[in-house]
Amino acid sequence: MFEKKKENKLEAKLRDFFGPAVGTVVLFFLEVIQIMVISALIIIPIRYFIIQPFYVKGASMEPSFYASEYLIIDELSLHFRTPVRGEVIVFRYPEDPSQHFIKRVVGMPGEEVIINDGEVTIINEEYPNGLVVEEAYLKDDNTRGKIHVVLASDEYYVMGDNRDHSLDSRNFGPVEEDHIVGRVWVRGLPVSRFEVFADVPEYPFL
Repeated sequence: MFEKKKENKLEAKLRDFFGPAVGTVVLFFLEVIQIMVISALIIIPIRYFIIQPFYVKGASMEPSFYASEYLIIDELSLHFRTPVRGEVIVFRYPEDPSQHFIKRVVGMPGEEVIINDGEVTIINEEYPNGLVVEEAYLKDDNTRGKIHVVLASDEYYVMGDNRDHSLDSRNFGPVEEDHIVGRVWVRGLPVSRFEVFADVPEYPFL
């Protein structure tokens, strides 16, 4: 035998004020509003501070990522650590912060990045004479340009994997750390290419 749920004071007052039928409807809508508020309090922080959806536009990251692929960006982890070489990040375009770009980190803060004869050379404390970066993920391992840049302590040198069709640090310069939104965490669509990106590429010299 089931015990009938007792009315609380609010339910009783609403039914007394509106009548049994209308009071029940009002209670229903109040419960819906309560659920929506609680859901918003949970979802909004997740959406704006932890993860964010991102649609790939253009061919600059092929063959790693293709246009219209749906990605989930991890915004949280980079609050506790800095990006690492080889990591694919989403950042605000330095010349128009309303736009978001996706590129791969190639040069780290404090390093010298030299692009010459199709190769990318990194100079840092460990390799003061420079070392050519071997990038197995590239569609074409020929990186066009003739560049020599020294990165500040908060700057990253980023490039697309499809080097011949990428607007990147070779054009707009290094990306400051406070422009970085997050790292690519999951490729959700298309389902046939679903992948969780837990690791970054290994480089022979790292």
